[in-house]
Amino acid sequence: MSAIIIYFNIVLDIIMPQSANDIDESSQELEEELKSKTEIKREMHQLQDFAQSLIEMSKHQRSRLPLTEDLKDAMILADKITNKHEALRRHIRHTAKILLETDLAPIHHAIEVMANKHQQETAKFVRLETVRDELIEQGKEAVEALISEFPQIERQKIKQLIRLAAKEKKAEKLGKHYKNLFTYLKENT
Repeated sequence: MSAIIIYFNIVLDIIMPQSANDIDESSQELEEELKSKTEIKREMHQLQDFAQSLIEMSKHQRSRLPLTEDLKDAMILADKITNKHEALRRHIRHTAKILLETDLAPIHHAIEVMANKHQQETAKFVRLETVRDELIEQGKEAVEALISEFPQIERQKIKQLIRLAAKEKKAEKLGKHYKNLFTYLKENT
């Protein structure tokens, strides 16, 4: 009998809140718990798109991602069924469900790092070109600064490359030695 009374009190608390604070708290909880069907579908479509992009990555790219064992197994299976359209579609939905239960932040971060690698290489290329031009224009001071920063650079070789590249630049015929200086800097910095 006491179980019925306790249940009845719980139901009354839900139906008839005691104060205005109880109303606010319960409405906030309901808003957090309830999502519209459209929102749920939108999230699942986003997860399916993300799953498809993971599946379309090369095995080498996926090996760099912090995937769970379930996701790794799903990727292995996806590689086997890539030529079977309907099976792959169902598998993408299954992979999206696995992703729903997984923390996606580390995976997104790893993908961003992979995408930014090209930009980092471009920035390094530009920086090396700038260093090369400074070495040709400034001469001895720039060489000493470079050698103090990168001790593995051979002093005699870098000076020779700078001298030959400066001759080419002065003659306005940038060619072999100008490129050789850049290559040497690329390999040793």
